[in-house]
Amino acid sequence: MIPITMRTSLRFPLSTATGLAFAWLLVACPVGMFAQNTHKNPTSKFYVADLEGQSSLDTGTQVEDLKDKSVHSADGSTIETNPKSKSAVVLSNGTGVFIDPDTRMEVKRFMQEPFTPNRNDPEVEPSLSQTQASIPHGTVGLCTPKMVAGSTMVYDTPQASIAIRGRKVVIGTDGDQTTVSLLEGDVTVRGDQYTGGQTLKPGQQAIITRSSPTAPPKIVIQQIPPDQMKALTDRVTQACVARLQVFFQSVDPKNLSPESVFTQDDPTQQLVPKEIVPPTISPTYTVSPYFIPKP
Repeated sequence: MIPITMRTSLRFPLSTATGLAFAWLLVACPVGMFAQNTHKNPTSKFYVADLEGQSSLDTGTQVEDLKDKSVHSADGSTIETNPKSKSAVVLSNGTGVFIDPDTRMEVKRFMQEPFTPNRNDPEVEPSLSQTQASIPHGTVGLCTPKMVAGSTMVYDTPQASIAIRGRKVVIGTDGDQTTVSLLEGDVTVRGDQYTGGQTLKPGQQAIITRSSPTAPPKIVIQQIPPDQMKALTDRVTQACVARLQVFFQSVDPKNLSPESVFTQDDPTQQLVPKEIVPPTISPTYTVSPYFIPKP
């Protein structure tokens, strides 16, 4: 490599010198370095709130069985359920996801800004986040908090790209057709990432098909059929129940014990899930006036 000196910047125009410096930076800094920093984002987690049957988790470095009540890095992870299993997970931005049997969900990117440990409104997203996920096949039900300004959430399928701004939506694809059903909130459905797309209203669903991989998508908007409403509502309800079971809190890594499961994969982790346990109210006993002795 020929080193770039101060004389080089005098011989070439500023834009050329800048370009050379940028090219040198790309050579000197491997892409893997940036990917590693992204994967270790301390505020990129998900919690397994419910698990029925056997599901697998691909972390990018290994494939393992998904375990109930466990926490993992979300960025770059893939969850896959077998035909007889289902699960519900909660992302650290407060989004609940119910995953149907025989479903594959790939979290391509999940980044979230740090947030303060004391949160007074669990219905509002704790900080700015970016979610990019893919559903190659299967069905997921989503229940999101109120997203803060600037947050993005996009789910892709083989036929469509769905931009979600909240709050209750079901996405399903069998590989040939994608169905997006909005129960509450606001979503925009695109046949790809570049077209303008169509915005759904609550109670509507979009059916997206392609006659061939290179053909333009066909999007049909219709009201959700009444015979589908119960199944769709059940999926969203389970996602909402999951997100109300846990919230993430910021913790100084120095306060975590060395054997804590939350420090095994990433010693810089600063978020841990805290289960929400309903308070136990002692029964109040009353005495009927009939049994009160009269003077």
